[in-house]
Amino acid sequence: MPTYTASPCVKGVTAESHLYIMAAETKAAINCSAPRTGGSVLVIGHECLRQKSALSPAGTKFGIGMRIIAKLDVKPPYVVKPVHFEGLRRIGKPPELAKRYCDQGADEIVYIDIVASLYRRDIIPELIMATAQELFVPFAVGGGVRSIEDMSRLFHAGADKVLVNTHVLQKEPDLIDRAARTFGSQSVLVSVEAKRWDGWWECYSDCGRERSGKDVLQWVKEVQERGAGEIVVQSVDCDGRRRGFDIELIQRVKDSLSIPVVAASGAGTVQHVVELAEAASPDAIAVSSGLHYGHFTIGDVKEALRRHGLRCA
Repeated sequence: MPTYTASPCVKGVTAESHLYIMAAETKAAINCSAPRTGGSVLVIGHECLRQKSALSPAGTKFGIGMRIIAKLDVKPPYVVKPVHFEGLRRIGKPPELAKRYCDQGADEIVYIDIVASLYRRDIIPELIMATAQELFVPFAVGGGVRSIEDMSRLFHAGADKVLVNTHVLQKEPDLIDRAARTFGSQSVLVSVEAKRWDGWWECYSDCGRERSGKDVLQWVKEVQERGAGEIVVQSVDCDGRRRGFDIELIQRVKDSLSIPVVAASGAGTVQHVVELAEAASPDAIAVSSGLHYGHFTIGDVKEALRRHGLRCA
């Protein structure tokens, strides 16, 4: 395999950031990790890969397999677990839980401040920094993001990717365009809170409280066209109930897009994850409740997927 050097074309990236490397001969995406002190994803290879089509963070098109992600819903300073985005129960501190799930083999950590938009306040960078400090996997952060400056602060606090939802859905969708041009599509994720109605799904925001009137399938296509690199799909109906995913929702979203889709909301058992993977083949699956309550580990999930002939990252 040839030797690679870091491309300098991604602004604000430090040497401590996670690297996604495109190997020339194999076309395989290799995740090289090192402790970080802040920065964002650095994409290196023969050229700087900033276009959304250049490198899928999921890696499935390069044969790496499905990612299993640990999702932390945070009401600072605690990770909490809501049901239908309501009724919050304290679980633990974000740095401790993130490290635990990283040690279990999580391919990524997603951290969402679920009250930042609701309270109209900025996300707390000190907690992001403390959580990112010892992680050796990609780290995505969201909650209350309203500007390029907000995103930049999160990248400097240690995030590799930033999630947006409420502000781009309700007020300023072109923030997605500007963020993709500024940071690269691979660093811009859009979270979708979907509620099922008769024959369609509606986009919600503010932890499933605010209706938008927008159809989920139309919105995710617009988000992709604007330059988002990945979609995180959460079901308002299934969230926190631990009774399984809205498989039809995930299938429909994935069939509508060419960018990676992360499925969330519904994993109460390992079998729920297997059923979703077999039926819808998302690029990644995010789990939370089952991990928090000790019903299974990341290792249990990956072992079950492999037993069913499904390839993991």
